[in-house]
Amino acid sequence: MSDGASRAGLLVDVLRRAGARGATAADGFLIDEQHFSASVRLGQVDTVKHSREQRLSLRVFAGRASAAASTSDLSRESLERVVDEATALARVTAEDPHAGLPDPDQLVTSVPDLELEDPDGNELEPEAKIELARQAEAAALETDPRMTNSEGAEYWDRRARYVYATSHGFAQGYATSSFGLSVSPVASDNGVMQRDYWYSAARHRSALEAPAAIGRTAARRALRRLNARKVKTTEVPVIFDPDTAASLVRSVAGAASGPSLYRRASFLLDRLGKRIAAPAVTIVDDGTIPRALGSRPFDGEGLATGRTVLVGEGNLQTYLLDSYSARKLGLTSTHHAARDGSGVGVSTTNLMLLPGTSTPEALIASVKNGFYVTELIGFGVNGVTGDYSRGAAGLWIENGQLTYPVEEVTVAGNLLEMLAAIEGIGNDLVLRDRTVAPTLLIGRMVVAGN
Repeated sequence: MSDGASRAGLLVDVLRRAGARGATAADGFLIDEQHFSASVRLGQVDTVKHSREQRLSLRVFAGRASAAASTSDLSRESLERVVDEATALARVTAEDPHAGLPDPDQLVTSVPDLELEDPDGNELEPEAKIELARQAEAAALETDPRMTNSEGAEYWDRRARYVYATSHGFAQGYATSSFGLSVSPVASDNGVMQRDYWYSAARHRSALEAPAAIGRTAARRALRRLNARKVKTTEVPVIFDPDTAASLVRSVAGAASGPSLYRRASFLLDRLGKRIAAPAVTIVDDGTIPRALGSRPFDGEGLATGRTVLVGEGNLQTYLLDSYSARKLGLTSTHHAARDGSGVGVSTTNLMLLPGTSTPEALIASVKNGFYVTELIGFGVNGVTGDYSRGAAGLWIENGQLTYPVEEVTVAGNLLEMLAAIEGIGNDLVLRDRTVAPTLLIGRMVVAGN
């Protein structure tokens, strides 16, 4: 990985050139990353990839007019051309009263060590990384005689260094690492096949689940889907497992993000400070958790990350904003800027619905007749109205017990009504991804089948 100081110097030089070309302000984000991945299928190596990528994203201002550009060619000639094109474009772009950098006084003065880089994680040779994928797949296939095939297993790792600088004189950076292992086995019975998957990801390689454990979990998930049935359309309680519940939290964050709001494309418009969910619901975004996958010491505009309560005891307490969307909405940034290509967007860090006190087993036991969702298919969420309709698979609940697998159904409702109808929250929150939730019980939804 390239030296961070030299990268910061390169970025400062680019911003200095932008000023010389007439920019009144500018900022830049530089990413230098290395990525390795290896996949196996039925024990044989399928693909091995190793890549290195560098990207510089530049934003320049001419008064309140702005332009953005990016490049992966960091040669002097390329950088000069990008600066010249961006500053020329800014001079002919219409002014936007909300454009501009954050106040320099708001930028971080020091970068906290969140342990986002594993100093020893890359010590494995490629053969050893491939072997981890082989072990995960083998464990899945050895779990049960009905485990007959595989769509493969993959190991990957990534190292990245981020540097952010502004024409105010700010220049800071940080490094990260991440590691992952996944497997997708296939189970078959009576000529019918079902696949499922499991994965583990972490900032530090030692925190990955053991390959055998990942394989066995993936196998159990595939086996429980065998001999799935369809059900008649009905209205029943629906329980979302942690992975599918996380997608509901993601939808709430999307509707609460600045760009959705100022485009008036959000079902949370004009709901700040109002109740949008059951009182047991608290959703938090926290970018400061050591070693967590979504953590970062500052956002895409150099503002310190922190702990933001998005929904507190059912009430929408804040929106998620970068500087631009905050100004446009007459609010202040919540430090959620993200560099998206050459421009700036809004993203969460570690987003989580806080756990309740019930075990998942107790939530299931409380349902006489209902549906336990383990997979969601498609993108049937209307961000404007909150209307929700997605294909689903899972297990049917009868008399408080998971009984038989169900497939080819649709779960439907409205997100605001669903949030209000949350009757139980599990105690099984695990921070295994950037957006997480515990098991969720929603009192009533339409499950559409035959």
